[in-house]
Amino acid sequence: MSHDARLAALKIELPNPAAPAANYVPTVIAGNLLFVAGQITIFNGEVRYLGKLGAGVDLETGKQAARLCGLNIISQARHALGGSLDRIKRCVKVGGFVNCTPDFIDHPQVVNGASDLMVEVFGDAGKHARFAVGAVSLPRGVSVEVDAIFEIA
Repeated sequence: MSHDARLAALKIELPNPAAPAANYVPTVIAGNLLFVAGQITIFNGEVRYLGKLGAGVDLETGKQAARLCGLNIISQARHALGGSLDRIKRCVKVGGFVNCTPDFIDHPQVVNGASDLMVEVFGDAGKHARFAVGAVSLPRGVSVEVDAIFEIA
């Protein structure tokens, strides 16, 4: 099954690709790699999932925030590849930043929201290397930001 067909079969709605918030581009293709800039928790222009993990935002909410970042990553990738995900050979790497208190230690579980989505959409090709770190703050006060690198045909 193609990636596009799998996305449709899963009934996953992708947000519209967000415009960059500063002096950068949302995606870069270099050789056979597609780099997707950090995506925050925006759904069609609406900022969602504000606040810090460990101070009012619980783990499950953090995972949902990371999943939304993942949806934005996939949306940006599809846009960069001309409207289809089928050139994606695999997700190579995911990086996750968690807006959290100094004592919060469950960064990997939060970023699983994005990682699990990559495997859900791309199957074995969605398995990737990753980092998950805490941050004292993130743009617009969002709870999570995630970026990704894909291998493309």
